Amino acid sequence: MSEQNTQPIIIIKKKGGHGGHHGGAWKVAYADFVTAMMALFIVLWLLSSSSQVKEAVSAYFNDPSGTGKERGSSSVGAGEALAVKKDDMPNLKEKLEQALKQSPNFEKLKDNVQMSVTGDGLRVELLESETGMFFQSGSPAPSDTGKELIVKLAEELGQLPNDLLIEGHTDARPFGAKADYTNWELSTDRANAARRLMETSGLRHGQIVQVRGFADHNLRDPNAPDAASNRRVSVIVKYQNAPPAPAGEEKGRGGEEHGEKGKPEAPKAEPTKEAERH
Repeated sequence: MSEQNTQPIIIIKKKGGHGGHHGGAWKVAYADFVTAMMALFIVLWLLSSSSQVKEAVSAYFNDPSGTGKERGSSSVGAGEALAVKKDDMPNLKEKLEQALKQSPNFEKLKDNVQMSVTGDGLRVELLESETGMFFQSGSPAPSDTGKELIVKLAEELGQLPNDLLIEGHTDARPFGAKADYTNWELSTDRANAARRLMETSGLRHGQIVQVRGFADHNLRDPNAPDAASNRRVSVIVKYQNAPPAPAGEEKGRGGEEHGEKGKPEAPKAEPTKEAERH
């Protein structure tokens, strides 16, 4: 037989076992089952979570890149759910106290740090001692102890979307270092010094909305006008979206006082600086 008529030999090999076309299908089904179970657990966790957690998760999916103005979301109001509101202020007070206790020198100055929940919000007051505690005596420059505590406050409060106010106060003794530098300048300069330090130590841009200097016109202890505790800097964490304070509340805190039916009272003649000091 010629080579052209020779048929090629074909060998067919068959594999044994149960592999076949469905050998790995169970793996795909198992992966789908695990994914579904994980999704179920996440849904059950969200259903049992607080409204703040739910809105925080929702805010992340609305703005995962974090480019929104509010913390966690670019949609208006979504980030405000994480703000400290009136009912949460006592919890914030306790949290701040615990954070400040981590400072090495806190035991020495704990009596000079006072926190209270007021009509404005959470008020944190740094009270001076006779020899100076948080600021150098007669100076707006913070002491080393003051810097440490103010930085710690900024790190904690910078995590909140709440606005802040800073106030400076002095005692009733005239400031006689310079003829043109009075308690007004000293109280305002100390509040501004605290603002600058906090803004470079953890606060977000624009979180401080007001800086106030009261000199000796809002004494902490009116019965002892020369007491060192009247010299203080106060940081106020404002309530988020708080309603306006009733007429007459927080009198003397720097806001405009109103008479009946919301009409401003007639301005009163202010005493001269010479009369205020005597």
